[in-house]
Amino acid sequence: MVVEPGELGGGVAYGEARPWHFLNSRAGAMSADPDDPGHFARWAGVEAAEFRPRAEYGRYLRTVLDEAAADHPGRLRVVRAEATRVDPGGVVELAGGTTLRADHVVLATGGPRAARQRLDHPNIIDDPWRPGVLETLPGDRKVLLVGTGLTAIDAALTLTADGRRTAPVVAVSRRGLLPLTHTAEAAPPTAPDLNDCATLRDVIRAVRSAAGEAGDWRPVVDGMRPFLDKLWTALTPDEQEAFLRHLARTWECHRHRMAPAIADRVVELRSQGLLEVRRGGVAAWPGLSEYAAVVNCAGPGKLPGSASPLVRGLLDAGSAKVGPHELGLAIDPSGRVVAASGRVHDRLWLIGPLRRGTQWETTAVPEIRAQAARLVTDLRSDAALAGVA
Repeated sequence: MVVEPGELGGGVAYGEARPWHFLNSRAGAMSADPDDPGHFARWAGVEAAEFRPRAEYGRYLRTVLDEAAADHPGRLRVVRAEATRVDPGGVVELAGGTTLRADHVVLATGGPRAARQRLDHPNIIDDPWRPGVLETLPGDRKVLLVGTGLTAIDAALTLTADGRRTAPVVAVSRRGLLPLTHTAEAAPPTAPDLNDCATLRDVIRAVRSAAGEAGDWRPVVDGMRPFLDKLWTALTPDEQEAFLRHLARTWECHRHRMAPAIADRVVELRSQGLLEVRRGGVAAWPGLSEYAAVVNCAGPGKLPGSASPLVRGLLDAGSAKVGPHELGLAIDPSGRVVAASGRVHDRLWLIGPLRRGTQWETTAVPEIRAQAARLVTDLRSDAALAGVA
């Protein structure tokens, strides 16, 4: 049973994607099946190295789900509603008061909301993915984007897509760093030698050394991917905090890169004066009245303040607690939610971005599909122990 008010396979990333929004990973990395890496590329009829539109990927996910449902008649039930409350015992309350019961509940709600911007402006857009919200802004007035990451790039592409914009889109963040760019051709991943790394400084030195030897940092960053969670958990809490404070944004720029065509468009917009990237604190940003809107493109905020109503309800009830560094929820190693008391819920699970803090690499398709595959194995094991067919 799946509870989802919107279209399955969409979500924030793919549901409202426009034709100019592309995946920031190559087709060969985006298979829904962990045992068949080339599945998406074959479905789309493209080379594994290509970058494909996000709307197409949403269609792919819906196709995969439809085919799985057809192969297992009667096994999938989709409830078109919003879940408003979850009881760890397996009761899910829906908007309108209807309740559902399940043996196990999996929270797959995505990450925290973006950190709210407390600015003195009459038009603050906290959700840049709300249909049509950017297209209605006047093209002859400046727009301020809070954030310079991939969401800000997507917003800038939408604001300039019709070719009628004459006033610049201004993207601002504390460091003013844009995502870096994939190469046109993919190089094989090269993992750095991390065997003797005992501290964060050791890891940094090993990565820099490997990048120098490879002649390009991209294969090294890609080669680290299978080891990131192990590296993260090996760091002390103080080292994790130091990474978050000093290195996380730089890492995100290297790790989550733009497709070459998107990077070319960004260069074009900047050369035309239609996109400006600035560095500085937003709270004291000058001349806010000149902007038609302030668009919140910041990264996910911290919990509990940025929790969705459903997650906030779990926290308020003590059924969940905030995880390390306030990045997500506390979980055990298999992904079970941990209550405020420290008790691990046997039947309440979590996959996706809200695992961050306990894990680090938990926001992209390869990691989430691996989590889903392990979850299936764990649920089957629990069912077998309970004597359920």
